[in-house]
Amino acid sequence: MRTMGGEQVEEAVASAVALLRTAVDRDWETARAGRLEWSCRYTAEHVAGDLIAYAGQLAGRATDAYVPFEITFDEGTDNEGVLHVIETTCALLAATLRTTPREVRAFHPYPYRSANREGFASMGIAEVFLHTHDIAEGLGLAYEPPARLCADVLARLFPHVQPGPDPWRTLLWATGRGDLPGRAPVTEWRWRNNLVIPAERLTLQGVTPAAATDLAAGGDGGFEWVGSGPFQGTRDAATMLLKAYEGGVHRPEWGVFALVRREDGRAVGGMGFHGPPDEDGRVEIGYDLAEAARGHGYATEALRALSAWALAREEVTSVFATTEPANVASQAVITRAGFTRVAGDEGQDEGQLAYELRG
Repeated sequence: MRTMGGEQVEEAVASAVALLRTAVDRDWETARAGRLEWSCRYTAEHVAGDLIAYAGQLAGRATDAYVPFEITFDEGTDNEGVLHVIETTCALLAATLRTTPREVRAFHPYPYRSANREGFASMGIAEVFLHTHDIAEGLGLAYEPPARLCADVLARLFPHVQPGPDPWRTLLWATGRGDLPGRAPVTEWRWRNNLVIPAERLTLQGVTPAAATDLAAGGDGGFEWVGSGPFQGTRDAATMLLKAYEGGVHRPEWGVFALVRREDGRAVGGMGFHGPPDEDGRVEIGYDLAEAARGHGYATEALRALSAWALAREEVTSVFATTEPANVASQAVITRAGFTRVAGDEGQDEGQLAYELRG
């Protein structure tokens, strides 16, 4: 799986600074940065502030708020000095990303109040790309960041946005900075780090389109798996997620979750929804476990946690699950999680047993 880490942040900053360095003799203080209300100078300082803030969140293991600090520039700092600060804060973020364990999450408000190192790397790159675009527009410069990195940012931070043939134009459109044929202009936006739902021994970690792409292709999705890796059901679910993403109908909170053990950070299975709630408020759940993780109650624990999360949503009235009559182990998981057997309905495959949990 392609990673998002220190190397990618350094690549993004290097290309941006190289362009801006061609205009250090210009007046950045009076030039407005594109569609923003900020000057080009203030926008550049904002980039440096974001990079060091993200490093601070991870290094400080902040869980409830931003670490209460900010950087200031010495009086008389020129444009070249501002770029030097951006390069320096980039180096600090890159170093932090390289030394932060995968399972560490730190506070960020959008939208689920946390992000892991990959999320902070992606946000750092997005800040660099988007605000370099703003500055370049204000100064009359042409800017085109690497398409590969733009696609990676979209697949991690904009899972609700249908990808387009041009990742950079899609990213600009998704953040209210451009137009795309056939799509309405964007006036309000937020990126979305993945949802993580806590359980007793597990965390249920939302699978991003980037991870789903790798899982569907036979990779590990960026997770360390027990045994021989994810069961086929998890790969099939990732394929369905990917199709929804490519079709522009993916709702990440109703997607797929990797079940990750707290004690060692290893994934033991997958669980997720077949889609968002229907018009009756019913949502269906499916799951599987890697063979090496079966018999420890992980599936029951995860099913309870994910069902409780779903039933806490206003649009959900019931959670639905089906299993084969011969799959006694799966039936035991469902009943231990509090589900009760119900009669089959029109949407149920013939020969399956149906179970429901109501709020």
